Amino acid sequence: MRAEARHQLKQDRFRGATLQVAGDAAHWTVEHKSKIMVGAIIALVVIAAVLGGWYYLNKQDEKASIDLTRAIRAMDAPIRPADAPAQPDFQSFASVKERATDAHKQFQAIVDKYPHTRSGDMARYFLGLTAAGIGDYASAQKELSTVVSYHNSDLASLAKLALASVYRQQGQNKQAIEIYKALVDKPTGMVSKPEAQLQLAEALMADRQPLEAKGMYERIQKENPATPAAQIAGQALQNLK
Repeated sequence: MRAEARHQLKQDRFRGATLQVAGDAAHWTVEHKSKIMVGAIIALVVIAAVLGGWYYLNKQDEKASIDLTRAIRAMDAPIRPADAPAQPDFQSFASVKERATDAHKQFQAIVDKYPHTRSGDMARYFLGLTAAGIGDYASAQKELSTVVSYHNSDLASLAKLALASVYRQQGQNKQAIEIYKALVDKPTGMVSKPEAQLQLAEALMADRQPLEAKGMYERIQKENPATPAAQIAGQALQNLK
């Protein structure tokens, strides 16, 4: 995986909050009744606020998901030949950088407009990817590091993978190696152990550690026989000879 999501992220269902109110009403005096009534009113207000917040966030997320889809399509739009004019009814770009710049602006708008939504979180991930695409590595590291801290383990693992790629693009292979090792130790549904191992082996090669890379490729073959990962590792071992 080259700093891009290979699979569509699965979004968890939003779970509603529950509020439980308990009181000891052994003596039903007027004073106690008034306190209970006040407590009940407060409970209703809190419940209404929770439900209202849930409804609002879901509506915001629905809107954000539409913009997110549009921005992802822009990021995947084709690059037209140098001598080909732009078509008004077909989105295309003159260069990879122009495409990344356009998508970056769209993702930034989603992050700004729809904070605290799942689509907004995903937009921040793509914001980091497109920042790297336009050569703004400092912003890419900042945005991806933020996503790494999210509780969504799948999205966080994708951000780690992308962050490691950003480090490698800058020749900071040791930082990338540490991230890949962490992903090998704790794979997720979006970043499998073999995938992290392959990236780790490549980073080891880039860091001039061929023996360590060779050992990793051999480990991949042993742990994942008759798989695409094993085939890639086998080809890499052939190239090391």
